[in-house]
Amino acid sequence: MTSSKYNQYLDKFILQINTNEFYAAHESLEAIWFPRRFEDCDEMKLIKGFINAAVSFELIKKGRLKASQKVWKNYLKYKELIHEIDSPYLKKYHLISKHIQNIKSEN
Repeated sequence: MTSSKYNQYLDKFILQINTNEFYAAHESLEAIWFPRRFEDCDEMKLIKGFINAAVSFELIKKGRLKASQKVWKNYLKYKELIHEIDSPYLKKYHLISKHIQNIKSEN
């Protein structure tokens, strides 16, 4: 995947979570994660965490609070990897993390 395409998916994710399109946001990052899901790579685990955050928010929208909490724990497990990775997308990952925390604080 090109850097430009990767950035497009990250930007799309940010826009979608900010407009409460959590399922669509999940799908946007799946495009990055799915082809690389078998790699033992902290960056892909972080992406998986962001996907879990979007799924958690979607479950809240559907009133499935218990399931949401379970998925949120997966996000928490991976979110600290942001401090472990070296990536050209790190600034964007921090921005995503900030947006996720803002949404969580509203719920």
